Amino acid sequence: MMSKETSKQLRKQVAPYEKADNAASIRQLINTIGPFFLMWFLAYQSLSISHLLSLVFSVIGAGFMVRTFIIFHDCCHYSFFRNRTANRIVGTITGILTYFPYYQWQHSHSVHHATSGNLDKRGTGDIWLMTVEEYDNASFFERLKYRLYRNPFVMFVLGPIFVFLLENRFNRKGARWKERLNTYFTNVMIVGITALLCWTIGWQEFLLVQGPLFLVAGASGIWLFYIQHTFEDSYFKENEEWSFILAAVEGSSFYKLPKVLQWMTGNIGFHHVHHLSPRVPNYQLETAHNETPLLKNVPTVTLATSLQSLKFRLWDEQNEKFVTFREAKALIGQKKKEKTGFRTVSAKPE
Repeated sequence: MMSKETSKQLRKQVAPYEKADNAASIRQLINTIGPFFLMWFLAYQSLSISHLLSLVFSVIGAGFMVRTFIIFHDCCHYSFFRNRTANRIVGTITGILTYFPYYQWQHSHSVHHATSGNLDKRGTGDIWLMTVEEYDNASFFERLKYRLYRNPFVMFVLGPIFVFLLENRFNRKGARWKERLNTYFTNVMIVGITALLCWTIGWQEFLLVQGPLFLVAGASGIWLFYIQHTFEDSYFKENEEWSFILAAVEGSSFYKLPKVLQWMTGNIGFHHVHHLSPRVPNYQLETAHNETPLLKNVPTVTLATSLQSLKFRLWDEQNEKFVTFREAKALIGQKKKEKTGFRTVSAKPE
């Protein structure tokens, strides 16, 4: 367990990297948004040559869409630019490009940061997670719904379609007018841009380019969010024992990716640094990790080992680890046997 003194020291070591560099941010905008539009254009132009070639450009464009989302993500934390208004403007624009309303997602994501790893405060801005005990006590239909939700096809293929195209189009309950207006504006712009492109190039051509780009980018985004908190030796505690620092350094993964993928995903693999200090811009995350000695031993996940997380379904509170549905069934069965055995023994006359 990390001491309070160590926690303070860790925060102090990361603090110097929290300042945004406007020049670096502008460079990132140029080398992200520019190639994104270029890949889209090339994917469209390639349709007359080969649909396969067009698909290649769409997949590359999907990578730049993920990188665009990281810029949007930083703007929501007011970490991309020093000026808050600049963050809001660029955040709204990149939100339109990635199908996310700025203020709505900013709210849910802030809640996620404040409650990540807290078993008593789940449900906003995170992936649905049940404990073994909760699953045991759930109804048949609740279990079925959870199993469908955690199915890889539903989560990584149908999930992005539902979240990006449907869920993001509606305001949350209790949203203020500023947030509501931003959502309406984002929706109008998305519909307007889509209608304009369908009118100028044709709806079939639009779908052939935007469809694969959207699906690959969406699946990649959900996967990154999934692996950042679903890995072996993760961190989940009840509210009384929960610690923001431990949730950051133990409950958020260091996803060590190949350099090309690291660049394309805006260094979000250094997620432990991001949760420790959301004000660190994405282009400073790697430096903050490398130059902070206390972060050298954080949980590390590689591209190969991350695939193992697909089998993680439920959180076992007793052993503090993820388990599969089969392992959960065995744990539930064992628990029931222990209870039955205790009752049998206690019922015997002395």
